[in-house]
Amino acid sequence: MFAKVSVVLPEREPVIALPVSSVHYAPYGNSIFIVTDAKDEITGKPVKAVKEQFVKLGAARGDLISVTSGVKAGDEVVTSGVFRLKSGSTIIINNEIQPNSEASPTPANS
Repeated sequence: MFAKVSVVLPEREPVIALPVSSVHYAPYGNSIFIVTDAKDEITGKPVKAVKEQFVKLGAARGDLISVTSGVKAGDEVVTSGVFRLKSGSTIIINNEIQPNSEASPTPANS
């Protein structure tokens, strides 16, 4: 017996994957916070601030979710504590605490 099989797969598109914890889910639309440069209103010194950006989400896999529009490669995105922020908030960046970002997580209690 011999069979010839052709499988047509969908084209793979490059996606931007973010930790699920970076998305602020809301009834009016999902958003992320992008880090921007700003000036302190009182002292005039440069500070880091955030800008809320609405996004369209794609498929989720493990601790990651794909973003189909609303963010560009190279944008610095807030990954923790997004529910405390609003557009224009000043922030301090602390990269010591980072969320898990595994495509196939294995929780200890599973």
